[in-house]
Amino acid sequence: MGRYISVAIGGALGAMARYWIGNLVAERFPTRFPLGTLIINVSGSFIVGFFLAVVSERVNIHPNWKLAVAVGFVGAYTTFSTFEYETFRLLENGIMTGGLMNVLASLILGFVAVWGGIVAGRQLNHPDILARRSSVSTNARVRPISATDRPDLQSPIPSVLDSAQDAGISDGDP
Repeated sequence: MGRYISVAIGGALGAMARYWIGNLVAERFPTRFPLGTLIINVSGSFIVGFFLAVVSERVNIHPNWKLAVAVGFVGAYTTFSTFEYETFRLLENGIMTGGLMNVLASLILGFVAVWGGIVAGRQLNHPDILARRSSVSTNARVRPISATDRPDLQSPIPSVLDSAQDAGISDGDP
């Protein structure tokens, strides 16, 4: 049950962040182009790349925190369905260039943001700083993970669900 509560709390925070940022962008940059959704999806891509790189390679945290951030927060924060709807509306209204730009910008910038987040997470030079500044856990074990320590050499960044399964979390977890 603990993992569901973690996802729910992260999801609530992600949804509120999405609503706030979407409104902020709409107020500051009024346009027919779905700029708010683009900014949210690109920043969410960076967040998930950065976070999973750090917790997979630098910081040992409880799998429920991984689920809370990557599945809950980022899952509620980013919005593929809104992206698809807004792209459809642009095309339906004859704004072909805007629809194409939205698709290309979302895919390209989203990929670059995930890549940038992973690179940024891997470039942290002093992983012990993360443990000292962590408000989540004061006893986090921090160590770089070498390629020989990693059981999944095919995929250096495991999915959140894979990480939870590797940690032994099952449907009956506390």
